[in-house]
Parts: sequence; C-alpha cells; structure tokens
Amino acid sequence: MIYFDHSATTPMHPRVAEKVDYINRTHYANPSSIYSNGRKAKSLIETARNQVANAIGAKSEQILFTSGGTEANNQVLWNKLTDEKKHLIVSSIEHPAIIKVLNKIEPYGITSSLIPVNKDGIVEIDSVMNLINEDTGLISIMLANNEVGSIQPIQKIVENTSPLNIPFHTDAVQALGKIPIAVDSLGIDYLSLSAHKFYGPKGIGALFVKNKKMMQSLIVGGDQESGLRGGTENIAGIVGMGLAAEIAIQNQENCRSHLKYLEKYFLDNLRSNSPDVICNSNNNLPGLISISFPGSRSDILMAKLDRREIAVSNGSACNTGNIKPSTVLSEMGIKKEINLSTLRFSFGKDNTKKEVDTLLKALKEII
Repeated sequence: MIYFDHSATTPMHPRVAEKVDYINRTHYANPSSIYSNGRKAKSLIETARNQVANAIGAKSEQILFTSGGTEANNQVLWNKLTDEKKHLIVSSIEHPAIIKVLNKIEPYGITSSLIPVNKDGIVEIDSVMNLINEDTGLISIMLANNEVGSIQPIQKIVENTSPLNIPFHTDAVQALGKIPIAVDSLGIDYLSLSAHKFYGPKGIGALFVKNKKMMQSLIVGGDQESGLRGGTENIAGIVGMGLAAEIAIQNQENCRSHLKYLEKYFLDNLRSNSPDVICNSNNNLPGLISISFPGSRSDILMAKLDRREIAVSNGSACNTGNIKPSTVLSEMGIKKEINLSTLRFSFGKDNTKKEVDTLLKALKEII
C-alpha cells in the first residue's frame, strides 16, 4: 500500500515503536507506587513531559497528558461550565472534537458563536473581534486545518484579543513537526496535541495549560497529572509521545522541505495532466493539500485508488464513510458538486517521488 493519508494518522517511527515495546516489557510498574520500579516509571513520564514541553517552548509543569487531541479539546471546553463567562467563540472549520462539543454543553448554559472563514479557509481578525461580547470566556481557533491545511494567524489574532483577557485555545494536532510552534510567541493559554499525528503511538495526547489553576479535571479519579486527569498513566504511550516529539523537532526542517517538494511536484504534474483540477489549499501545512476533480465523485475515486493499493481520503478520518459535503469546504464557499469531488492528499516523511509518480499515473488513468 502506498500511503498518502498522513493527516489521518502517521506510521509509528521505528525508534518510537522500539521504545514503546521496551517500556511495555520492562517498565510496567504503577507510577504512583513508592518502590523503585514505580519511581522509575514516574521518572520516565517526567522525561517525556520535558520532551513534549521543549517541542512547543513550554515548561514541563504546563503539560498535561491525555488520551489524544479529542480529550484535550474536550477538557478545555467542558472546563467552561464552571466559569462565570459562558460565551465561546470558535472557527466554523474546527475539528468535530470542538464543534460537536458545543451542542453537548449548550444545555448547561454555554452559548457559542462560529467565526466564518474566507475562501482560503482563513479566519480574519475583524470577524473574531465582531463576535466578542462581555460574556465571552474562550476563543478556540485551530492552528492548522485537518482537511485543507490552512494555517491560521493565531499570533496576530491573540495580539488583538489579549487586552480583553479572554482565554485562547488552539488545536495544534496537525502542526507539530511541520511548522514551528512556540506557545509564548503565539500567546495562547491552551494548546492540544496528539502523538499519532507526528509518528508517535495512538491513544496518547497532551494539553498545554499556561496556568493549571485555570483548569479542572475532566476525568475524575486519582490525583494523577497534578490532580487534573484521574487514571493510571499510559507509561509506554507517554514515553513514545515524548520521543516522537523530540524526533519531530530535530527533523522538522528536513521534513518540511521534503513535504513541500513532494507537494509542488505533485501539483505541477497533476495540473499538467488534468488542467481542470482545483486546488483548495493555500497558505497550507507542508504536504497537506485538498484537490477537487470536477465530474468525478470522491468516493469513487478513493475506491479506484484503493484497488491500486493507494490510500487517500476525502477529508477528516473521523468522518470516514461519510460522503456528505465537507463542512470545511462548504464554509469556504465551495459548491456541493465540487465539494463532493474532493480528495485530500497528505504526504509523509517517508513518501518518495516514485510513489507520487505512481499516484499521478493512477489518477490520470482513472480520470
């Protein structure tokens, strides 16, 4: 299988896989135990916490481990139930782990407003400012979109909203290892990460919390994670995430350069073969591009590529099997017939020019 769906998930880095296996076999003690094996397990967790913190320019005590990006996003939003200010502002192209939560918390008195995006899938500062009212208690805008890759001007938006002292959250799940992330420069209060998006294990993520006094536990139980997430820690997953984050930052520039090369090569040759294709990605993450093929349904294209053992998607993997129009593309003003003819291609660090040539040949023959 030739894999071009790295925005859905990445294969585990060999060093990470080896480390996870080693931890599972040798460091199985409960980190809350006071004997030596338990203390060693705790030490491994703290090392990983430092690695994740270093990857985003944070302090280790600001990192809270979760089961993934979805839980991290949920914890931030559900935390608002106990706040005095109960109006949330989020972008209209957020991941379902943000958008769907809004409906769940509405019965508890939480109101929300959706920020529109322009034709490139970018949030404009004036659109944010126009939605703020005296009851606004959180703004949440993803750093980079998972379907079209659009990178949001988070730093500039925060510069405009910070005088109002409104907490700011960004879902950065797609970004780590592809673009630099520095929480101080961004000026945000919360940031979500998921290890399996940067060649780490599944089932483990992290939430950056600038001030943990602002946060309450979503999963109630023991006093793990500074009392903010009950439950025995996933030691192997945490260690794997820490190593994956460290490797991702070490290789970031080379990976970014490689992905941009593959993206340009693919687009140049695709347009030469099929001049009618439409690229929906601008100012996008390296290697993540959304392409519409007018006259060809995305589900049929995916099925035919799958028969040739080529994996792509038509949007978020969280909506697999859903051939309804993409909400993200609709919010960008893309008409239904074009929306339904759209595929997402997301390249990875191990993809090659030869594999892209195979994809180009397959698309040309299918179309």
